[in-house]
Amino acid sequence: MQLKHRFVLPLALVLSAVMLYPVAFSLWISLHDYRLTRLNDVRWVGFDNYTFIATDPGFLNAMGNTITFVIGAVTLELILGLGLAILLQRLVRFQNFIRSILLAPMFITPIAVGLMFRFLLNSELGVISHYLDAIGITIDWFGPQLALFSIILIDVWQWTPFMVLMFLAGLESLPKSPFEAARIDGASAWLTFRAITLPMLRPVITVAIIIRALDAFKVFEYVFAITRGGPGDATETIMYYIYQTGFRFFRMGEAAAAAFMLIGVILVLVIALVRATRSNSEVQNDV
Repeated sequence: MQLKHRFVLPLALVLSAVMLYPVAFSLWISLHDYRLTRLNDVRWVGFDNYTFIATDPGFLNAMGNTITFVIGAVTLELILGLGLAILLQRLVRFQNFIRSILLAPMFITPIAVGLMFRFLLNSELGVISHYLDAIGITIDWFGPQLALFSIILIDVWQWTPFMVLMFLAGLESLPKSPFEAARIDGASAWLTFRAITLPMLRPVITVAIIIRALDAFKVFEYVFAITRGGPGDATETIMYYIYQTGFRFFRMGEAAAAAFMLIGVILVLVIALVRATRSNSEVQNDV
């Protein structure tokens, strides 16, 4: 037992240094008027930073944009990923080749994806806009009305493969006997999917939604590479707001407070999602 403790203790110390210390220091910063331009004059302000951030229109707008982005992107990725996974599972020929093609976008750096689509969708020089103009369709992808939706589509393009990967693993792990019984009973494909596949796949769907939602809340690269939060503040997300507050305006205390408030929002949403899924599972088990 003592030998095990000798191996665990160094690991615990490393994890504490890497994880706990930055979190504790960020919490300390959030309770102080900590500015990079005057490090010799750090003052205790208590929860004033949290009060200011909670009532700041910029923070509220950024949080609204972020929640809209998360809901839109994760919903589209869920629908497309599940549909593609079912099609790939039934595919007989070229299955591995098509899987590799579909998974390729997931391995590209997000900042590179943002720069790529910045040029592809450019209203004057973009290839996509050029061919749309040729057939009489003019779309300002990064205008005030469509900018956030365009960022959502870019995220869907890159991260739908993650959903496909998760759902393929889930589909291939499902037992075969319920599907064979449904086929013998003459159940249609839609009924089989709704009554058997979807309920059995619900734990995988929950995990996939939580993982993608947590990652989507951190969206920064697309905004930084393409719109810089514009036009106006139409695409300013919470991570870009924190970046600007901390590293452009040097108000690190307010940036740290915004980060902890984001953590609180994410925890509430994750707990609500897990409880809702658990409640649905309990209802189905009772039935």
